[in-house]
Amino acid sequence: MTAPTWTMHGGPPNLSRGADGVHQLFQTIGPIDQQWTIEDVIAEGDKVVVRVTNTCVQESFFGIPGGGRQQTFAAMFIHKIADGKILETWRNADDLGRIFQLGGRIEPGLTDVKKQL
Repeated sequence: MTAPTWTMHGGPPNLSRGADGVHQLFQTIGPIDQQWTIEDVIAEGDKVVVRVTNTCVQESFFGIPGGGRQQTFAAMFIHKIADGKILETWRNADDLGRIFQLGGRIEPGLTDVKKQL
């Protein structure tokens, strides 16, 4: 499905190109029970856009333990395709919403850099 030069934007950093990068991507996800619902597929030129909803239970996400909690989030993928292979993928997902669903919180930092000195 992917070209030897495939690359992903908006996913985990430093993924290799091609099939090795796809394998690395799935290794970063770890054990997961998930269901994808395809909301829209739009194709024009060499791009295919897929808008989805994912419902999952995952061991952890960004280091936050999943604790068996179900998460539901929206995501969008844009795939650039040539010769029947995916060349590039752009990912945009509600990762912050997932963190909140797992109990993560945002704490305010210092508002004045001078206070750090």
